Amino acid sequence: MFENRMKIEFLSKSQNESFARVAVAAFASQLDPTIEEITDVKTAVSEAVTNAIIHGYENKEGIIYIEAVILGNEFTVIVSDNGVGIEDVEAAMQPLYTSRPDLERSGMGFTVMESFMDKLDVESKIGKGTKVIMKKTFNSIS
Repeated sequence: MFENRMKIEFLSKSQNESFARVAVAAFASQLDPTIEEITDVKTAVSEAVTNAIIHGYENKEGIIYIEAVILGNEFTVIVSDNGVGIEDVEAAMQPLYTSRPDLERSGMGFTVMESFMDKLDVESKIGKGTKVIMKKTFNSIS
């Protein structure tokens, strides 16, 4: 069974969101995804990283961690931060929910992640941070 993994970390600056998208997409490309599949992964990663920057660290400087694992044709990407955490994960995962209405956020981040990936889990502790675990199964293996 094909297996590979990678880890990266970077400052919680909005400029690094595009770096995260490209790095994860490049890693996932080993699974020979379709353009649509790679776009789905990039979109989900973008949402998770943006959430960590805006909500996790509240636009203050911190570190965002990404780990990606390939196991057979299953791709897992974990985006985590050591930020403020989410008080009510279940509420936060509801469409249109936003903890920052002052920023005119759409409240669709977790909904977008769920729709573009096959599985989404969110773990969070107040004052400790949040971990977003996303999985996608690809049909072809190179």
